[in-house]
Amino acid sequence: MKRFWKEVAVVAGDGGWGIALDGRPVRTPQRAPLAVASPALADAIAAEWRAVGETIAPAAMPITGLSNAAIDLAAPDFAAFATPVAAYAESDLFCYRDARDAVLQAEQAAAWNPLLAWAEDRYGIEFALTQGVLPVDQPAATVTALRSAVFGQDQWRITALTPLVTIGGSLVAGLALLDNAFDADALWEAVSLDDLYQERRWGADSEAQKARAAHKRDWDNAARFLGLL
Repeated sequence: MKRFWKEVAVVAGDGGWGIALDGRPVRTPQRAPLAVASPALADAIAAEWRAVGETIAPAAMPITGLSNAAIDLAAPDFAAFATPVAAYAESDLFCYRDARDAVLQAEQAAAWNPLLAWAEDRYGIEFALTQGVLPVDQPAATVTALRSAVFGQDQWRITALTPLVTIGGSLVAGLALLDNAFDADALWEAVSLDDLYQERRWGADSEAQKARAAHKRDWDNAARFLGLL
């Protein structure tokens, strides 16, 4: 779609803060009003629309895209949207440690144990750890508490949480960022630890680096979206 507007404005209304292009309200792909939860979020969306060149490039408008997802996907069927995220309560990355490399094991413990300790204190739970990739069953109370934390979010926060968890493989990391318990960059380093360790040991792979850079952009956009709520 080519750019057809000159002016972009944030408009306050009963449903939140919307975006208008030359006075006409922006709608989501499902034709719902693009009305968001905070003026800061609306300002960020408006900035993306102002920055559009001759044609719209959705990849260059991540905050708009996340807002659309919150309205079109999370709000109409919250349970269906949240269930895949809640499933990570049973298989959090931080519970799986290397089985053979003592140096990597030490780095994992140093980076991941404080995050698990935070979650144990925050939710009154405990985790089962294992070495290797074979599944380990988490205590039922742990799974229940973490699932409740996921389903206790609103449509906006579950939308931010989804890419954080699916990119990093850790529900604990996503919940820690929601609680502002750890810095987003520190959490990214934690979920990327295994890849970065292997890169230091065996050398860089250009395709892996490109994939990780793309994931980092998505991670940063989700963290920024969360901060705008």
